[in-house]
Amino acid sequence: MPRKRNNPTNQNNRGNPSYGGRNARGAPGAPGAGGGNRGNGGSFITLNPAEGFDRITDTQKVTAGYFTGGSGQINAPNLNTMSLADSNEAFYFNIAQTHPLSASAAVQFSVAYGHVGGSGSKTNSNNVEGATEAIYRQWGATLLGENEVSGGFVISSPGSTSAVASGRDNDIYVLVGKRANFKDRINKKNWTIALSGSNSVGSGSGLLYLTDDSATTTATATVAGPRFNIVAGSDGAVTTAATTTTYGWLYPDAGVMVFSAAELSSSIGGKTAVAGAVIYESGSHEGFVTNGANDTDEKNALRFANCLKPSGAYLKFRSEEDQTSVSYFCRAKARDLNFSNNPTFVSGSYNEIRHRTMWGNPTTYISGIGLYNNTGQMVAIGKLSTPLKKNFSSEVTIKVKLTY
Repeated sequence: MPRKRNNPTNQNNRGNPSYGGRNARGAPGAPGAGGGNRGNGGSFITLNPAEGFDRITDTQKVTAGYFTGGSGQINAPNLNTMSLADSNEAFYFNIAQTHPLSASAAVQFSVAYGHVGGSGSKTNSNNVEGATEAIYRQWGATLLGENEVSGGFVISSPGSTSAVASGRDNDIYVLVGKRANFKDRINKKNWTIALSGSNSVGSGSGLLYLTDDSATTTATATVAGPRFNIVAGSDGAVTTAATTTTYGWLYPDAGVMVFSAAELSSSIGGKTAVAGAVIYESGSHEGFVTNGANDTDEKNALRFANCLKPSGAYLKFRSEEDQTSVSYFCRAKARDLNFSNNPTFVSGSYNEIRHRTMWGNPTTYISGIGLYNNTGQMVAIGKLSTPLKKNFSSEVTIKVKLTY
């Protein structure tokens, strides 16, 4: 009886260069996925990458607690500033979620104070630009359009009870998020800042709750992405609309909040500060009435941090990111993946199928899938929980889902 030889075209599937199993080889320029047969080899089968054919893409918004460790809220006792070089403190302060000497302390936000004329910072007798002026100009250039930069931030004046009657806000506070914490953007409608302070003579206390008005107002398009008003309220529920009082602007994509210093001062004044204040100086810095002395570093940015220290104050935020899932449907028809490139599959100088029971209709087991790019490089690999039996009498479809 003549010896039966294996069909090399079927064995290697050379006429169908596309997706193959682990360690398989396919023709260059053949995008697709690989179905790994029992052993190390397999064949390539081309995928149709057009959306709706062998590929389905789905994008979902995923939110999580903003703060280190996944927490969504940090209360007053745990909010502290972290040490900085003196040269940096002229520009900003970092806010941590625990005591700065703790091993787990990490920067959650940075806060800065800006003044259009440099008040509250050293200017060498007005011969150099002060740090507060640099802050104002920097964020103006970052967040405002070309036709707005020269006019500065006009946050407060549109309201009917504005602290600034008309024109720009001459001084601002800027709260800057950490990209690793807020991911793609700050989750709008799901945040609250509760600030606490005293009146102008240092007695009494008050809590000011701030959130955005995205639930009721369409975003304003800007060079830094959509912008929403910061108003009185909590968790997206507005208690005082922006048409009455606008406390600031939220840029969720940039993770930045800009506050009108005049509006904050109007709500929580506090006693006039002395130069060189340190974080939480009870009774003297629980408010936003700034010291506008020229040629002196007044550390006005600390006022925002100090109003996060009294009882009742807190920060509550969530991060948001777009999570994309791509599903590939890897289909092996009856003729595909019925042979293996594993050398133990065949024997002899003619590469005959080793076992007679497999002549004519061999049986293999698909145990994994490898995805290849159009240059033949493997970009992803996955294992099946149970190997799938495959021969000329069966077809399989394996769904591979990548999430990133």
